[in-house]
Amino acid sequence: MPPPAHATALLELLYAQAPEFVGVYDLSQNWFTQVNRAGVELLDYPSEAAFLADPARTAPIAAGQWDALCTQTQRAGRQETEAEIRRYRGDTFWGRVELAYFEAEGQPLLLVRLTEQNRLQQAERELAHSVRRFEAVFANATIGIIVCDRPGTIVSANQLSGQLFGYDADELPGHSIDVLVPNAAGRNHAKLRQSFNERPSVRGMGHNRDLLGQRKDGSVFPVEVSLSYFYLDEELYVVAYVLDITFKKEAERELIAQRQHVERLNADLEQKVADRTHALLSTLEQLEQRSQELTQALAAEQELGELKSRFVSMASHEFRTPLTAVLTSATLIEKYPATEQQDKRLKHLQRIRASVNHLNDILEEFLSVGRIEEGKIEAHPVELDLAALLEETVADVQGLRKAGQHVDRQVRCPGPVRLDPSLLRKILVNLLSNALKYSGENSVVSVRAECRPGLLTLRVQDQGVGISREDQEHLFERFFRARNAANIPGTGLGLYIIARYLELMNGTITLESELNVGTTVTLTIPYEDHSAD
Repeated sequence: MPPPAHATALLELLYAQAPEFVGVYDLSQNWFTQVNRAGVELLDYPSEAAFLADPARTAPIAAGQWDALCTQTQRAGRQETEAEIRRYRGDTFWGRVELAYFEAEGQPLLLVRLTEQNRLQQAERELAHSVRRFEAVFANATIGIIVCDRPGTIVSANQLSGQLFGYDADELPGHSIDVLVPNAAGRNHAKLRQSFNERPSVRGMGHNRDLLGQRKDGSVFPVEVSLSYFYLDEELYVVAYVLDITFKKEAERELIAQRQHVERLNADLEQKVADRTHALLSTLEQLEQRSQELTQALAAEQELGELKSRFVSMASHEFRTPLTAVLTSATLIEKYPATEQQDKRLKHLQRIRASVNHLNDILEEFLSVGRIEEGKIEAHPVELDLAALLEETVADVQGLRKAGQHVDRQVRCPGPVRLDPSLLRKILVNLLSNALKYSGENSVVSVRAECRPGLLTLRVQDQGVGISREDQEHLFERFFRARNAANIPGTGLGLYIIARYLELMNGTITLESELNVGTTVTLTIPYEDHSAD
């Protein structure tokens, strides 16, 4: 029984007057057999005939995607998706594709409907994709991520943060962040949060302090927390990135234990050096008094040679040069048995003393590093005369000068300053020693001190070998030495110790250097200024 006439007219009206693309696709011919006027205009064809007779028969969406949709629709009866739709002239737009399968007179057909999405729909789609990407990153992050509002209440947390603190992820929202970081609250966390809210920035939390997180069961574990922020509807939100550093802390404790072991070995080595040095001096005294004991002196020398071999196997390269000097001088003394050769013996004895002092200086540097890192050194500022301190320091390093070297000093400080004289003296001795050591004969080392209210600036400049840019990046690391200084004695600890001393005095250090021209080191150290009292 044919459909009523009005039904056919209504169907034709709905098809012809539809505001979007409506067409019939013949699966056996792989092309459209009907299309409405709106569809012709949407795909920018010149006419319906041109569309139906298109020799290229290029599907309006990507061929692979179109073929898959046709197959799925034939199997499921209906499919819909969003896709990039191509117009006749090649430009594209984003739209919705709906397909429905039906058969007529035994032919497999598809009813195709294409709808162009407006800007709002595109924006909503892009927003939905952005939200899904954010949720994927947030949920699958390998660190804990917690979002808090301005008062510190947790508004969101990813799954890993819940695992770190022993909560289900949906349990954390609504809690205060103080519940998770209780020792931060002990450091006046409310004021710290207020300060961050007033001047939000991307930074670490608990700088230079151990920070502990507290799990739901009350147990604690070491954490590193980095903070960032964002604004939503003009409301500030703080993002905390939480990392469990239990294994890192265990490694640090093991490193400290190993360092303490090395320090004990160094202490034993220092005692052995002192004992052997005393034995050497006794032997040299006997050589001066009784030349007939030459055989005994030779035996002592052989013993010292064996000691040198064992010592070098335990110590670093820097012990070799002074010990070799000691042995060489002892050998040369044997060649001056006569009384009138006393001046030559004294010359070599002085060389031995200088080498031993150098060894003691090296060991003192090692011990200083240990005391600094254990927190056993503190700054104790007192009022001091900077000009007098600088004069005494220059006098201390006079013995290091090479032929023609000169230390030029200038102090512009009208009155006393309040600083730790011991730390400042050690810093200056170290800088001046380096400047003299790495500068040649007939060179000038200048020291400039200038006091402004509450701030001391010290500048030490030499005319030495200089430091390459590549090496300057590592100068303040322990045991690092510039490549062009490999043959000059040194431990590589001087600048590291200076930097740590400056930290105790809240000071800073900068360095400028050029190869074969020289190096300038500038220190800035704040001090209490009572000049206006």
